[in-house]
Amino acid sequence: MELSYILNELAEDRDEYFRAVSPPIIQTSNFAFKTVDDLRRSFEDEYATWLYSRGLNPTVEILRRKLAALDAAEDCLVFNSGAAAIFAAVLANVKSGDHIVSVKEPYTWARKMFDEILPRFQVAVTYIDGTDIANFEKAIQPNTAVIYLESPNSWMFDLQDLRAVAALAKAKNIVTICDNSFCTPLFQKPYEMGIDLTLQSATKYISGHSDVIAGVLSGSSKQITRIFNSEYNNIGSGIQPFNAWLLIRGLRTLPARLERITRTTQAVIEFLKTHPLVERVIFPLDSSFPQYELAGRQMKGACGLLTFILKTESCEAIENFCNSLKHILMAVSWGGHESLIIPKCAGMPRDQFNPGLALHRSLRLYVGLEEPDYIISDLSQALDVIKHHS
Repeated sequence: MELSYILNELAEDRDEYFRAVSPPIIQTSNFAFKTVDDLRRSFEDEYATWLYSRGLNPTVEILRRKLAALDAAEDCLVFNSGAAAIFAAVLANVKSGDHIVSVKEPYTWARKMFDEILPRFQVAVTYIDGTDIANFEKAIQPNTAVIYLESPNSWMFDLQDLRAVAALAKAKNIVTICDNSFCTPLFQKPYEMGIDLTLQSATKYISGHSDVIAGVLSGSSKQITRIFNSEYNNIGSGIQPFNAWLLIRGLRTLPARLERITRTTQAVIEFLKTHPLVERVIFPLDSSFPQYELAGRQMKGACGLLTFILKTESCEAIENFCNSLKHILMAVSWGGHESLIIPKCAGMPRDQFNPGLALHRSLRLYVGLEEPDYIISDLSQALDVIKHHS
């Protein structure tokens, strides 16, 4: 299926809504029925009709079909946050007494679920270095039900060999879940590589405008229908029609935005790699990246998220650098129109800062849609501030 068709035409039956180019927002909570038999059939199979917008809604349906096609999956659900998509995907595939293998340092709210919520129901988690397939083999137990992946993850960008992990899991009847927020479906398709459920934070590149919170979960029709009839409707975490409409709008420009961001990111990386105050730049498609070969095999691109490490012994210097930026915003998340930065030291008390650890001296930069020189000049002047104070 062609990308332009997915983004501009798939699931859009314009004859149904006055030939409008942009689909309508069906801002309704429920739907009426002409006969009792019609209502009865809807109760019997809510996934086959419109009943209540907590579940299915026509505007959301257009978005669902587009996102499933982008992931090359059979079906998908759209949630009101990425965290909700993670929660539903995992909860749907574990029971009391089960075991999960997860990559180390997963997304904050995945980790919170693994460490604080699931243990209440006797579900245990083993964290591993996912860069080596042997670590998965060692960690799997007879009661392992789920393998949880982030490839790349969102700070140091560690990868997992998705095909190898999928093959191992299928041989042992284990469900695989992969967070694909870094790449988007345009640059990586875990479902095509054998992963059972692929998810992403649509808050980021799918939206592209920093004005929507949403999550996507794609997989087989069997898995998605089962999750819809249980976790999705029970938790009530489905996206609202207006936010779905905003995401449809965001999809229209997704390829153009990613293309521009990718070009600008390369210029920013080249600047940072040659600056005397930058120790290292970490980016999956840079030749210096330890897993560069694997990244090239399973990723078509790497968008605009990178990490760089400053040469400094001082937490204060890192803070001064961030505080001196005039245009790059300090904030979490990524994928919008604006460039963002976040220092690792912001997540720890100052007295725990250890300059001997490169991670503590690292900053995560998201390259937005601004002109390359605009971003680079801001980085340059902020680096000059700490150079003059060192």
